[in-house]
This record gives sequence, C-alpha cells and structure tokens, in this order.
Amino acid sequence: MTDTTDETTIYEPTGRWARAGRLARWLLGAFSLVAGLTWILFTMHGPTALLDLTVGLVLAAAGLVLLMPHRIRLPRLVTTIVMTMVAIAGTAAGLAALTERTCCAYAYVLDRGFPFAWAQRAGVGADPATAERLAGSATWTVDLVSLAASLLLWAYAGLLLVVVAVLVRRRWA
Repeated sequence: MTDTTDETTIYEPTGRWARAGRLARWLLGAFSLVAGLTWILFTMHGPTALLDLTVGLVLAAAGLVLLMPHRIRLPRLVTTIVMTMVAIAGTAAGLAALTERTCCAYAYVLDRGFPFAWAQRAGVGADPATAERLAGSATWTVDLVSLAASLLLWAYAGLLLVVVAVLVRRRWA
C-alpha cells in the first residue's frame, strides 16, 4: 500500500538576507499585532472611539498578515507598490483634516494630518484673536514620529487591500 498524503512544500530562500527578512517580518508583525490590540484596549472609551477602533484593527490585522505568510501568499512587487502608494496618498490626503483649537492662556493651535496630526503651527497671545493671528503667520512644524506612524498605518491599509484582492481573486478562481 502506498502513502497518498498530499504534502505541499513552500519554497523559502535560506540565505542570510532571507532569514533576516523573515525575522524582521516576524518582529514587525508581532509588534503591530500587540500594538493594535493595546491601542484598542486603551482608547476604546475615548472621544474618538470609532477612529481609534479602526486604527487598532488595521494594526492588528496587518500584524496577523505579517505573522502568517504561509496562510496567504502575496505578490511581492504588487504588494510593495500598493503599500507605498497608499501610504503616500493616505498621508497626503490626511492633510485635508484640520483641527483648530484655542487653549489655555490663549494659545491657538492648527493641526493637520489624519489619523495622526503630524503638521502643526501655533501662536500664543494676550487674547484669542491675537493668538489666532500669530498662529496664521507661524511656520508649519512636522512631527516626524506622527508622520512615520501615519505612513505605516496607511501602508498597512494598502497591505490589507492587497489581501482582500488576493482572497477575492482566489474565491473567483
């Protein structure tokens, strides 16, 4: 009697750079999964609960995709292109989101960026009108950490779009 079990092998390069890439993918996936679940846990009752839930779900889902490459095979070039384009387009489109606030002893702050505000200008004055005028003439400053977080989140959104496309294509095939 012969053994008729179906064994499927996945080709995985074994070079030093391939192992380093797998380790980096695993670390980023684990970090993203934990960060997403933590984000949901800590921000669930905040004023922007729906936005925070969406951010946490994107981080957690992308973390799972990165941790389980054996479950879904993604085309590398297409995935890289889509992630890059969505990261740039999403971050640039996020500049349309403007938040203005008058704070404290008449500080006027303008924030831009979505979901994380990464561009800001502010002014402090003796009264709210002076603070707003000073903020309007101030130069924009960039928060690089928030910019990097926005780029990563939008890149993960692109990754999830590729996953959905691959699953839909697989379903139709």
